[in-house]
Amino acid sequence: MFRILESQAPAKQNATDTINTLSGRLQSASLLEDRRAAILGLRSFAKLYPASVASGALRSLISSLNKDGEDVDTAKVVLETLLMLFNPDDSSPEASDDIALWLADEFTQRQENITVLLDLLDKHDFYSRLYSLQLISAISTARPERTQECVFTAPLGVSRLVAVLDDKREAVCSEGLLLLTALTPSSPDLQKLVAFENAFDRIFSIIDAEGSLTHGGIVVQDCLSLLANLLRLNISNQSYFRETGWVSKLGKLLNEVLLEQGSPNGVAEWVKVQRDKNVWGLLSVIRLFLPRGSVGTQVNQVSFWQHGVIFHVLELAFTTSMASQIRAEALATCGDMVRGNSSLQEGFAQRDVTSATEVTFPPNTNGHGHGHGFPKVNVIQGLLDLALSASTNQAFDVRISACECIKAYLYGHAPIRLHFLRRAREGHLSGEHEDDNILTILIHDTKGNRSADPYRQWIAAVILFHILYENYEAKNLAMDIAEGDATNGEEVVTCIQALSSNLISGTQRGDDKRATIGYLMVISGWLFEDPDAVNDFLGEGSNVQGLIHLVLQNSEQSTLIAGLCAFLLGIIYEFSTKDSPISRLTLHQILTSRLGREQFTEKMTRLREHPMVRDFEVLPQGMITDHSGRLPEVYFDKTFMNFLKDNFSRIVRAIERDPGMEVPVIANGIQKGVSRELVDMLKAQLDDRSQALQKAESDIITVERKLGQEQADHRKAKESAVIEFNRIKAINEGLQRNHEEDLNMIQEKYRLARLEAQQVYDRTIISLEADIQRLKDDNESTAARTRSRYEAEIDDLKSTIRKLETELHKSNRDHVEDLQTAHEEYSSNTNALESRLERAEEKASDAEARMQSALSALDEKEKARCSLQAELDDLLMVLGDLEEKRTRDKERLKSLGEHVSDAEDEGDADGNVDAAVDGHNLD
Repeated sequence: MFRILESQAPAKQNATDTINTLSGRLQSASLLEDRRAAILGLRSFAKLYPASVASGALRSLISSLNKDGEDVDTAKVVLETLLMLFNPDDSSPEASDDIALWLADEFTQRQENITVLLDLLDKHDFYSRLYSLQLISAISTARPERTQECVFTAPLGVSRLVAVLDDKREAVCSEGLLLLTALTPSSPDLQKLVAFENAFDRIFSIIDAEGSLTHGGIVVQDCLSLLANLLRLNISNQSYFRETGWVSKLGKLLNEVLLEQGSPNGVAEWVKVQRDKNVWGLLSVIRLFLPRGSVGTQVNQVSFWQHGVIFHVLELAFTTSMASQIRAEALATCGDMVRGNSSLQEGFAQRDVTSATEVTFPPNTNGHGHGHGFPKVNVIQGLLDLALSASTNQAFDVRISACECIKAYLYGHAPIRLHFLRRAREGHLSGEHEDDNILTILIHDTKGNRSADPYRQWIAAVILFHILYENYEAKNLAMDIAEGDATNGEEVVTCIQALSSNLISGTQRGDDKRATIGYLMVISGWLFEDPDAVNDFLGEGSNVQGLIHLVLQNSEQSTLIAGLCAFLLGIIYEFSTKDSPISRLTLHQILTSRLGREQFTEKMTRLREHPMVRDFEVLPQGMITDHSGRLPEVYFDKTFMNFLKDNFSRIVRAIERDPGMEVPVIANGIQKGVSRELVDMLKAQLDDRSQALQKAESDIITVERKLGQEQADHRKAKESAVIEFNRIKAINEGLQRNHEEDLNMIQEKYRLARLEAQQVYDRTIISLEADIQRLKDDNESTAARTRSRYEAEIDDLKSTIRKLETELHKSNRDHVEDLQTAHEEYSSNTNALESRLERAEEKASDAEARMQSALSALDEKEKARCSLQAELDDLLMVLGDLEEKRTRDKERLKSLGEHVSDAEDEGDADGNVDAAVDGHNLD
């Protein structure tokens, strides 16, 4: 029975067939309920078979949003199905990242597909808004750039997205924050459009509603992320933020954090984790306004100062109850707020802060009040306490950030650097043991063992490096620091010598290499381009030997120190002079004999290729989460690293330079360091020039005497010349008179010659005219005879032709008559007809021959006529030549001043013609 039922049951459908059936039903259904049922069926397959559903029904689902978007239930089901396609089950056989890319391409290739999702945001329905935002987020994750373009170009697209932030439902608002954050990190135009949709006001309203920074959760963190996207590298949005008064809001948020932290009840521990994230996010937003080198940085710095933001950040940095990461970020933010702005740097130094170091207060006059507390100190003093005081590794970020803040305070302000160094110098020379005096720390090391806290010396060296770097006034001031009284017989030890001694002795004791690197950084920066400092260093001869010993160490651990020592030796040789305590030549011999060029280059190269140097820009320069108790891997300062890399190629080639050629250095407008051989040569040249000048002066005196004698001789010669001139003048006048007589004689001879030439010309003209007339007469008679003969011949030819034509006509007529007679007699006398036909043909042939003879005679006459015409053309050419010659003669006579009348012209013309005719006849 059961077998019969099973055999009658319909065939089972697989998933693919079912999906195809549902897809076809969705396309063809006309009723909303039928389409919704098909969509529900497709939704059940979307998680497990995303590729099959997408390939068969994706466009139909998108089309359903356009047609059935007004129906909330249908729209919800469609959006859920589409979201499932973007997020299939991991166990799905069709799961692939390519599906999301294909779905995103289908949506973004047509603008209306994104527009329909944005249109759903106008509805107040929870699921329509939430799912639309999630679906746009999924599309943006797959195709971010194209999604940004579609949202940007969609009508009111950005306005609708920003308006979602006003939704009181946390899920919708949070999803809107996440979507805007995903859309705005790299599109400046989209950032501007979002900002001008009143996004800043809405963001801060959400932060306040969520409980500000202290009590706000992940939503506040998302708000700060969106705020960072809108402000990062976007000067327009930063200016808009500043001009609309939101800078003061940043200060208020920080002030609320400080008030909550300082309240009697404090902040719960479970709240601090998220609170610290929010505060760190806000500090990061503030730092976005302060990039180095940006055109708007100084304006933003002034705005933060005027609204008191910097004071709240400073107070936050010195609040010991805050987490180390927050304090470190606050200190870095303070440094950014004053870096490169001289007025703010000076004002910053006048502020007081609560010291981070607890001290014991002395008792009052009654003997009471003895206790502990945190006094108010100057901000620079407080920063030095933070940076130089011994602390645990967990506070290392705070120390580094305090050092960065001090560097920002010193940056680009030479007077502040000098003031800071003077204060340190006075405190060091006073003999008081100051824990925060960088000179005392580097020279005396009052804290004892450097290995316990090597970063104390390292940070002090970094600060001193920044004071001395490219500041020759500070270097000269530091050169005056010395210990020991020479009048009491004590040895005088300069600051450079003390630092060098501590450097070498520290390596011998096995101190931590961080302290050693700190000494090498400050000494290298000090000696660079400062020959006086190099001479001070070379004043202690053992310093060079100690550095060479450090370079020759072969242990892997000493790669950095050996390379830096080689770098320092290169600087010392580069800027040494002939007059140095160890002369440049001697120093070169020591380096080449003890060290050698190859080993020097190898040590420098290994330093440059060391990961700490090569990858410095990408390595974290702060505390790494490590609970093993090891020191952080921070060895170099950023400015020193740039200094090292910029001058590496110069120093590595320094040892190859000739010891006789010193490197010129201009310090404070004074050039130092030149070739002494060149100086000696110039001095010798100067002596030679001085002697030559003295000799020239004596020669001038001799020449002046000779000049006086020559002037007297010149006066005598001048008088003689005047007399001679008068004599020559008289002779010239006589010659002038003789010249006039000769000229008159020559003119008379010219006149006679001209008359004779005129007579000859007249005779020639008469002869030419007679010849021309004769030629003309002969030509006319010849032409008349030829013309009459030609006309007679023509008449004869015409009469002959008429006679021939008459005969031909008669012959033809006779032939016709004979033919007619022959035709009539054809039947009776055929033979007679043939004989008569032959006779007629003979007559016709004779007539044709006579006609051909007449035509040939006519052709001969025509040739004779053409020959006669050619002769006439030659005569005309002769006439033209004679006319041209006559014209030239006429022009020649006119140039000689003779008058030629028109009558003479006509006569000449006739004569020329006759002459031409006669000449032709003669030919």
